[in-house]
Amino acid sequence: MPKETKEWKRWIFWFTLVIAAIGIYKLLDNFGDITEWIRNFTHILMPFIIAVILAYLFYIPCKKIEGMLKKSKVKFISKRSRWISIFIVYLIVLFVIVGIIKFVVPSIYESIVELVNSLPDYYNSAIESLEKLPEDSLFNKANLKSIVEGLSKIDLQKYLSIEALTEYAKGILGFATTIFDIFVTVIVSMYLLAERTEIVAFAKRLCGAMFKKNTYNLIGKYFRKSNEIFFRFISSQLLDGIIVGILTSIAMSILGVKYAVLLGFMIGLFNLIPYLGAIVAVIIAILITIFTGGIGQAIWLAIIVTILQQIDSNIINPKITGTSLKISPILIIFSVTTIGSYFGIIGMFLAVPIVAIIKLIILDYITLKEELKDVN
Repeated sequence: MPKETKEWKRWIFWFTLVIAAIGIYKLLDNFGDITEWIRNFTHILMPFIIAVILAYLFYIPCKKIEGMLKKSKVKFISKRSRWISIFIVYLIVLFVIVGIIKFVVPSIYESIVELVNSLPDYYNSAIESLEKLPEDSLFNKANLKSIVEGLSKIDLQKYLSIEALTEYAKGILGFATTIFDIFVTVIVSMYLLAERTEIVAFAKRLCGAMFKKNTYNLIGKYFRKSNEIFFRFISSQLLDGIIVGILTSIAMSILGVKYAVLLGFMIGLFNLIPYLGAIVAVIIAILITIFTGGIGQAIWLAIIVTILQQIDSNIINPKITGTSLKISPILIIFSVTTIGSYFGIIGMFLAVPIVAIIKLIILDYITLKEELKDVN
């Protein structure tokens, strides 16, 4: 290699190194401004991110309805089956949201307000019951009393007031605090669904141009399997949570449990988090029922809810999910707690499909290594 070429490459290397060092220094020196810029940019992109999620969740329903509409003998319907299927899915979702707001939300809100207002009475009742316990009781009266007193000091009205609930809603739905954001989210998601064939074809061409054939095939394989796992898990958990919430609310109403709709909704919502969610929700429901209906009603509640949970885990959930993800309960609990500690509720919800995909990749790697050893 000529001396001039070596010298030129050396200067390029040092120049690049200096530029990189200056870039890293400026990045660290203005880290607060950069973080703020990223946060603002993410806020701007949030409607588009949510639109992608909506399009992903509505893909299967739209595809199935479109397939049925294509068979129609009416030319207008068969020719525009994709857009008609999208409008049908969004109308169904709109009716469901309106129904929840009209019938479920008022009942839940009234139960919350009544529960918060009745807390002082429940506290006094609990203290009176503890005072009646004998000194040699199975439960340590002093410890139980301190726990109840500690719970009474929690200002739930502060956290469950109209203002607080509004702030929670803004935090959860921060991407849609304006009509413009909602409009953009819905419109973009509809166009993503309408142009999904072209988008997928472009992504395939791009991957084909960027990677070698074996790598391209491997990416396609794991993308298909990951998509199957995520969609099956997310859609099945949402549907399962709704079913469990409805069944539990009906069962509690039959038992005469106070705040039946609120507790049933809570159990259905917590049921979205595998294993731990259902356990935590049932414990909270039992504690509330002890104060509102007595120990006898709480025992019946525990029995009925346990039976429903067994029916759900052994019959309803497997039927909805289809094939099992075949993950050990220990691994599920570990993944939910660890991923949830870093990424909150979303991490707890997505922990299982993430671990399922990681497990799939590891098993394929082990199989490949075993096959190579057998060949050698």
